[in-house]
Amino acid sequence: MAYRTPTVAVVILNWNGRRWLEQFLPSVLQHSPTAQVIVADNASSDDSVPFLKQKYPEVPLILLPENYGFCEGYNQALRQVEAEYFMLLNSDVEVTTNWLDPLVTLLEQNPQIAACQPKIKSFHQRSHFEYAGAAGGFLDAYGYPFCRGRLFDTLEEDQGQYDDVRPVFWATGACLFIRASAYWQAGGLEKEFFAHMEEIDLCWRLQNLGYQIYYHGQSTVYHVGGGTLPKANPRKTFLNFRNGAALLYKNLAPQELNQILYTRLVLDGVAAAQYFLKGEWKEVQAIYKAHRQFFAGQKYWKTRRQEASVQKPTRLLTGWVPQSVVWQYFVKGKKKFSALDIPDRTPLPA
Repeated sequence: MAYRTPTVAVVILNWNGRRWLEQFLPSVLQHSPTAQVIVADNASSDDSVPFLKQKYPEVPLILLPENYGFCEGYNQALRQVEAEYFMLLNSDVEVTTNWLDPLVTLLEQNPQIAACQPKIKSFHQRSHFEYAGAAGGFLDAYGYPFCRGRLFDTLEEDQGQYDDVRPVFWATGACLFIRASAYWQAGGLEKEFFAHMEEIDLCWRLQNLGYQIYYHGQSTVYHVGGGTLPKANPRKTFLNFRNGAALLYKNLAPQELNQILYTRLVLDGVAAAQYFLKGEWKEVQAIYKAHRQFFAGQKYWKTRRQEASVQKPTRLLTGWVPQSVVWQYFVKGKKKFSALDIPDRTPLPA
């Protein structure tokens, strides 16, 4: 029987990222010979579009009429793409030889897997994992995200400890490989998130639909990170806290919703108090604004929750960890994923 070659579209969503396209698009084109590489532009005001038209006329270009943000930008762009698999790739990512092959093979051989990510390493510190995704994402008992290879701001050195193939809770949006059919079945990315936490929400909805999410340690990319919004930015703080609350409200099972959500909101208040004591007033205001907007949007979030076909109890979700990683990290001083003593589900052969 002849080997089937599936169609893969690598879609880079760009917004004022000409410098990243100039630096990293060549590696994507070089190392993705079997995929179609597409750039979708989110109404950039820099010279990204003229640059692409002049230097890369062979690369299909989707021009969006306004800046829809990361989430709706991808939804709008992917509606114009025909492929069996989408690779949502940040513009500030350097890919490596054969980076796509292990991901394609994994999903081709395992129909129950909807999405996966490669190993995400730091472009500027190439021996270490990168913040946005590292070696696959998890959620703690109150919905705080963390990764194998990254707990809060502590990044592990890559010593081969995560060269495996493992199920996780969420795969990073910086380099997300996903079945097109599953993407649309789950409803795509949540447009009201705009950016941040959107991939966790999508992967949660996919798990609720019965799919699995995976990490593949035999594929590696290097991510700059913070290309659009720097890590220390009140806008990013606002999006993370608002979207974190909405994430829980949308996806938690009814019997767990109130306890987990309101504990999380209290913990958010503790974080605001810490910012206050440090004199970081803009961060305090960002958290207050995030909670205010979350509650103001209750009607919308309730509708989105009702539209979901099912919300599974967290005990049935791969990668939901029934302990407080905040407590383990900040109080007990556990700085590595291995120190949390979290049992991995059965791996696949690497």
